[in-house]
Amino acid sequence: MKCFYIFKDKSKNMKGKANLAPELGGQRKSDIPSSSRTAKSLPCPRSIPELYNVSEHNLQVFSFQELRKATTGFNRLLTIGEGGFGSVYKGTIRPANGQGDPIVVAIKKLNNHGLQGHKQWLAEVQFLRVVSHPNLVKLIGYCSVDGERGIQRLLVYEYMPNRSLEDHLFNRGLPNLPWRKRLEIILGAAEGLAYLHGGMEVQVIYRDFKSSNVLLDEDFKPKLSDFGLAREGPTGDRTHVSTAVLGTYGYAAPEYVETGHLTSQSDIWSFGVVLYEILTGRRTVERNRPAAEQKLLYWVKQFPVDSSRFSMIIDPRLRNEYSIKAARQIAKLADSCLNKNAKERPAMTQVVASLKQIIQDLEGGSTSTNKNIAESSQSSLFRRRQNKV
Repeated sequence: MKCFYIFKDKSKNMKGKANLAPELGGQRKSDIPSSSRTAKSLPCPRSIPELYNVSEHNLQVFSFQELRKATTGFNRLLTIGEGGFGSVYKGTIRPANGQGDPIVVAIKKLNNHGLQGHKQWLAEVQFLRVVSHPNLVKLIGYCSVDGERGIQRLLVYEYMPNRSLEDHLFNRGLPNLPWRKRLEIILGAAEGLAYLHGGMEVQVIYRDFKSSNVLLDEDFKPKLSDFGLAREGPTGDRTHVSTAVLGTYGYAAPEYVETGHLTSQSDIWSFGVVLYEILTGRRTVERNRPAAEQKLLYWVKQFPVDSSRFSMIIDPRLRNEYSIKAARQIAKLADSCLNKNAKERPAMTQVVASLKQIIQDLEGGSTSTNKNIAESSQSSLFRRRQNKV
């Protein structure tokens, strides 16, 4: 049994018909270190493709016509998301048994990227059929058709009515997320990552953790989405996975960008970036700000967590309705996740434990409101002095 696999494109054999099930293939020998090919090591855990083949999660297979109808011809008015992958539409489908009311879903239609687009689509189908956790988005089904008009790759997910964490942090047209709710959302996201890193037979490296991939259901419960870049983690005596550098600028760990060496610690770095986003209400990169403030991680370094100026980085939309003690704890946790030495970053299980403790302390009623007001006043005074200068 081989320990490592990638998903092999079979599009040349599928022209003109829908695929009833995504196909798998073995990894090229050139992708496997010689030591892994020759050593007679201990039995390795099953791979994602192997787990996929024995998974009991049933996915619906949709025709392209069904999903066209579900979105009223992919009506632009039903667009709820866009990116390099393509567009996401709000749609309605019939229940699998054909009975009951229509179900509201999110339908992702990938651009015709050829092989790369197909690989990311296939990766999502494989991973989301295998994983199962309350903080991971549920995949309902898929569509794969190769015809004269090109390839069509679509995914059908459960619908998340409250959009994404990114929307609520940065879209001023949406209600502000209260401090406690921000912590609950990031805790749920951390639990999802912890499951990927250590809750299954195989480790999964998410590789694209960012606020826009943290979706929110009707109760603002977070679920990680978009597994097109996910990879299996290293096994045996391997310390990392070597891969092309993919992801989103501003969230990728520096060692991964420099070397292409991917580990679960790469996700930890990305998590640290999002922790600072929920603290500050700022994106990781904002080109419309002064040069010294454009890169979030560079800017926050000017306001050390134990300094009197720390409160200046707190999102103004939180006003004084937050715990300064908890804010400092979150910043310290973020700093540990952003350690330049990847080996010294905490594991996601440790991050989850820290977040639970911070939230538990909030329940004790220590909100430090008076101290918040005092520090807020100092910050306002400092800003006025800066403006005069």
